[in-house]
Amino acid sequence: MEAQEFKSDQYVRFCPGCGDHAITMALQKAMAQIGVPRHQVAVISGIGCSSRMPHYINTYGFNTIHGRGAAIATGVKTSHPELTVWQMTGDGDCLAIGGNHFIHSIRRNVDLNICLFNNRIYGLTKGQYSPTSPKGFVSKSSPFGTVERPFIPAELVMGARGTFFARTLDVDMPTTVNCMVRANAHKGASVIECLVNCVIFNNGTHSWIADREQRADHSIVLEHGKPMIFGKNRDMGLVLDGWDLKAVKIGENGITEKDILVHDATTKDPTLHRKLALMGQPTEAGIQPDDLPVALGVIRDVEEETYDAAVNQQIEQVRQQSKAHCFDELTRSLEQWDM
Repeated sequence: MEAQEFKSDQYVRFCPGCGDHAITMALQKAMAQIGVPRHQVAVISGIGCSSRMPHYINTYGFNTIHGRGAAIATGVKTSHPELTVWQMTGDGDCLAIGGNHFIHSIRRNVDLNICLFNNRIYGLTKGQYSPTSPKGFVSKSSPFGTVERPFIPAELVMGARGTFFARTLDVDMPTTVNCMVRANAHKGASVIECLVNCVIFNNGTHSWIADREQRADHSIVLEHGKPMIFGKNRDMGLVLDGWDLKAVKIGENGITEKDILVHDATTKDPTLHRKLALMGQPTEAGIQPDDLPVALGVIRDVEEETYDAAVNQQIEQVRQQSKAHCFDELTRSLEQWDM
């Protein structure tokens, strides 16, 4: 299949330069690579810039109401488990009004592919701070700086006992496509945090890792089974220093590649996954993150029973044991009385 097959005939209304363009293209490329027929794919969204996605993907789709994408997507997947279901959402749609639906779809481990666009701003409603905006962030709704502490999406996913978490960057197409393909292969709630730039209301929010010149030194693309090495010269790595992660230079102080941690995305204990996901996350405006790189790629990929499979298995078991085969038979089998 070709990516072109997944492009709809609708005019794409993202602002020129918006990171959402890149994620749209990556999703079309990933769908072609996955190879699921278009009539077996459903793209569900809520409200927001990212939630326009169903209009731009040539599959089944449903642009629902604000924050309720996860609820609708859960219903679609549970009632039609044969479908591949993608949920497109943003940091406002998903983590504010839709926060409850989000954490419970993860806790239940519904087999959804959730792309969480994070630009740390409400873009569609013109520049209010969002649940991921750093403390002190100045916006139209916080002219003196927000006093709130932000959500870090990875923490919510881990706290809700998430089985899959990945992170990618709008300017890194290969990593984005790979994360989407891996998310689709995972059985359960797969969350991909897509770091995207809003050129109008929060331009440069991820610039310290998006900039081509410094990206290699400020980020690390994790690969299962491979040493956690990064840097422009591939001479930096991650080690444990007590309970904390530490960046070291290979070749200094006797450090060799054998000392570098090897990434295991499949271990069920989320302790190290959480530490990796929290690296380099600025929580206050104007505060430079620590010297640890931002983790990109698939951070966690653990197998657990899925909600939709468990529900349908239970329905089949009850159906086989039931003496009633239709609604009329069911009502006649219940307690009755005459008035």
